[in-house]
Amino acid sequence: MYAVFVVCIVIVIVVLLLAVITTSKAYSYKHSVDPLEDNPYAEKENKDEEEQNRP
Repeated sequence: MYAVFVVCIVIVIVVLLLAVITTSKAYSYKHSVDPLEDNPYAEKENKDEEEQNRP
């Protein structure tokens, strides 16, 4: 009976450690953003805004 409790506690500790390690790696990941001049959608939005602002 005690062996089952020990195995369960070991499994819980391993899962908890894996979750903490994964979360830590996720927060330390550096995201990158593409520059706006290479984005064709930004160019389309700028043209649409210019057309709307014309009198």
